[in-house]
This record gives sequence, C-alpha cells and structure tokens, in this order.
Amino acid sequence: MAGKKEEEEEETGLYRGDKLILRGLRFHGTHGVKPEEKKLGQKFVIDVDAWMDLAAAGESDNISDTVSYTEIYRIAKTVVEGPSHNLLESVAQSIANSTLLKFPQISAVRVRVEKPHVAVQGVLDCLGVQIFRQRKA
Repeated sequence: MAGKKEEEEEETGLYRGDKLILRGLRFHGTHGVKPEEKKLGQKFVIDVDAWMDLAAAGESDNISDTVSYTEIYRIAKTVVEGPSHNLLESVAQSIANSTLLKFPQISAVRVRVEKPHVAVQGVLDCLGVQIFRQRKA
C-alpha cells in the first residue's frame, strides 16, 4: 500500500489538487496466468485515487457535489470479483476505465492492484502494479 513518501512524491509530480482516496480495498478474485490462480483465486488489495475538484462539495456539504466513495468501491469490487484477467495491468486498466467512464467529473485516476500472497521464492509484502490514467481532452 502507498506509503507517506510515495504520496509526497506523487503530490510533487505533474498532477496535484483535490482527490478522493480509497485505500486497502480487499477482494477475492481469480486473476493470473497460472491455472491454480484462475481456479482457486486469491486476495487482491486495491488503492484508488480519483482527482476532481472538491471545492463545491467542501462549500455545500452536499453529496451531490462530489462522487461517493462507495460508487468507486463498487467499481473495484465488480472488476476484481468479476471475470478473470490474466494480468494485473488489465485489472487496473478496467477499474480506471470504468471510473473515468462513469464519472465525467473525475479528471484522472490512479489505481494500484496488489497480490499479497504470491508463490514467489523469497520474502515480500506483495507484488503488484500501479497505473495512472488521465481523461483525454
């Protein structure tokens, strides 16, 4: 999951501003290239950042001026618990595309997909991917 240093680096990058933050979403899915991954499945951990202007919601205190976190959560859940993908890159892309398609007020999205339990020789916390997608002008 994203650490403080990574988040600071991200903020000093090209994309700054308001964003919705979802961390540590856990789902069981059947993604992977190995037959046992598709048959047995495993746990996936998802983080999502969705950039949008939150000023109106901050002023109005009205849910209609923002995007509900639960709607983005549902997108991630539907993708991860849905049809099998071979690659984590494809899982992340599906979450990003669905989020940008459903919510035109979101200008960019960062999706991290992690597998905490991987059959790898060695000690690790997780393996995964992170993508950043911006709405095309």
